[in-house]
Amino acid sequence: MLGTKLAFYTAYHPQTDGLAERMIQKIEDIIRRFCAYGMEYKEHEGYTHDWVTLLPAVQLAYNTSQHSTTGKSPSLVEKGWNPLLPVDHLKKNLLTIHPTAK
Repeated sequence: MLGTKLAFYTAYHPQTDGLAERMIQKIEDIIRRFCAYGMEYKEHEGYTHDWVTLLPAVQLAYNTSQHSTTGKSPSLVEKGWNPLLPVDHLKKNLLTIHPTAK
């Protein structure tokens, strides 16, 4: 249905290690960006640069972002749907308030 296939790999295999490393690198990049944003711009407004407290937001950002290999988000691949984000509600409200806001 989604064009995916299950494949089993051996541990410590260079090709599969590379796939895992790319995912870890992406997650580290998201954490760095969230922490830098909290430290540089919004610390006085309640934002934090403590990466442990940011993990739920990092998880949501990763799971709802489209990946280049599948063209779909991990949430869509795993569950068949993407969670609604606050910005999704904002788009709907803007369109109902002003129809030319397309």
